[in-house]
Amino acid sequence: MSIELNQPALRHMRALIRDGKVVRDERDDWSEAAPTPDEENSFIEREGWTEYSHWHIGIDHRENAETKQAYSFPVGDFKKVHRSGVISAESRAGQYDHDEIRDALRSLLELIDKDDKS
Repeated sequence: MSIELNQPALRHMRALIRDGKVVRDERDDWSEAAPTPDEENSFIEREGWTEYSHWHIGIDHRENAETKQAYSFPVGDFKKVHRSGVISAESRAGQYDHDEIRDALRSLLELIDKDDKS
């Protein structure tokens, strides 16, 4: 399978959640919260491709690492992890049989929801 779990991104997301940098929104909120292409381009210009990659749980190593095509399953707005983004990405990963990514996203959702109850 070409799209794999992006381990550095997963570690980044876990750290953000542990630090409380999370938006506890609902699934349908992701369409409004997801960064626009212009916001993505500005972020890449400011922070670079490595930082951009840390906001995407999926990575396709067959693609050029300095193109957006290499990254999939975004879950945040470049500042915080969005619960809605995690839910949306988990659903899409399941639909396309990316089981490892789906399971990683499920673990992030559990971490978000656990922290919410603490």
